[in-house]
Amino acid sequence: MKQYLFASAIALSTALPAAAEFSFGDEDMQGYVESNLLSVFYHELGHALIDIQGLPIFGQEEDAADVLSVFLIDAFWEEESAVQIAYDSAFGFQAEADAYEPVFWDTHGPDLQRYYNLICVFYGANIDEREDVAEELGLPEERAEWCDTEYDQAAGSWGAALDDITVESGGNTIKMGRVETDTDGAQVTANLISEEVQALNEEFKLPSTLKVNVESCGEANAWYDPEVREITMCTEFADDIAENAPW
Repeated sequence: MKQYLFASAIALSTALPAAAEFSFGDEDMQGYVESNLLSVFYHELGHALIDIQGLPIFGQEEDAADVLSVFLIDAFWEEESAVQIAYDSAFGFQAEADAYEPVFWDTHGPDLQRYYNLICVFYGANIDEREDVAEELGLPEERAEWCDTEYDQAAGSWGAALDDITVESGGNTIKMGRVETDTDGAQVTANLISEEVQALNEEFKLPSTLKVNVESCGEANAWYDPEVREITMCTEFADDIAENAPW
């Protein structure tokens, strides 16, 4: 799979029209929120691609979607931005683990396990340049020695699936659906996801249309609905990420 070079996270943050109105804190907080929203969006995109492309999944689908999220962070972003998004997303899982008791019956893995899985796959994508990332985020050596293999497995599966929808001329198969911008968190989410949808369309053409909604759900959540082929990013998510930030 080729290396996609989308706009850097820093450039994307400063390009947001509503950045001056964003009330979650300083620039670091805004970047942290954006990184975690991107990670969640890529995860839900994983569910959408599994459904739309009819991809076989051996194991938990939530785990496969997590792997795609990390794979896209590595593939889509230049190194400095990718590392920052990975750090922020890992800290997001850490914050969730600190804020909530694990729910072992859920289809998602425990947040701390997702934390280490993220680090391992990201480190495995470039072990020569990211050893400090693995060390600083506390990845045990017993896991680290297998991370390049874990990344190769991700590249062999998700890389091939993405190659199937990559076209030089791009497409217009991912569309924004319902969008709410009545709060700061909603505005930031809408701006960020709209930019990402545009970037995805420059590279991918899906077999059928996928809609992405940004709207109030009454809870901090996000999901993919296979019946209507829509991703919903709840506007409450941005506020929840900011409130649980680890500083």
